[in-house]
This record gives sequence, C-alpha cells and structure tokens, in this order.
Amino acid sequence: QLTLVESGGGSVQAGGSLRLSCSVSGYVASRYSMGWFRQVPGNTREGIASIHNDGTTYYSDSVKGRFTISKDNAKNTLYLQMNNLEPEDSATYYCAADRSMTADQVLRVTSVNGMDYWGRGILVTVSS
Repeated sequence: QLTLVESGGGSVQAGGSLRLSCSVSGYVASRYSMGWFRQVPGNTREGIASIHNDGTTYYSDSVKGRFTISKDNAKNTLYLQMNNLEPEDSATYYCAADRSMTADQVLRVTSVNGMDYWGRGILVTVSS
C-alpha cells in the first residue's frame, strides 16, 4: 500500500514557475511507474508527465518543453518542475503510481481506475 502526498501548489502569474512534489510512503517508489495528472472540473483527468522505474520520461504535447518530471529514489519523492506557466495550466494536479504499467501507458490513463495509487491532489492557479 502506497500513500502519495502532493505539495508545492499555489497561485502564480503567467510566465512563472512552480515545482510540485509528491512524497511517497509505504513502499519503494522506484519500483513503480509514476505520473502527474491534472484535472479541471467537468473535464477528464489528463496525463501530462510520466516516468518509468528506469528513468525514461514521457510528456503530453500540452506541457512538453515547459514541464520536467523527475524523481529522487533516495527521498522517495516525485517532482514536477513547471516553467513558463499559462492560465490554461490551472487545474488540480495529482501524482499517481502503478505497479505494472509502463510510463507511456501511464500517460494515456484518463480515469481514476487506471492507476493503482493516487494522491489527493493540489491546486495550481495561473493568472494572466
């Protein structure tokens, strides 16, 4: 059983940066594929960045070149560095982990049932 807790969200102006963290407890996070998702009320959950246990990363077109996913296995923590933020990036951001999927599969998940573990989410608001 894993517990995932996001932190680092908040409000920022367009063009600014934020770094989200996802602290993982309960197991060795390095053995899971992990990802960052975001959701706006009324829309499906969108996979935006994922990382395999070998460090391979994937990004959605909407964030490629602006966001960077990384993990610190020693700290059991997943990160999402978000640069050049746009108002369209405003959403609740979730981290998630899965025991069996590859990272490219993780990026295509659109439902809560698609991943083994989820954090509770954290709000990011980008003002113009």
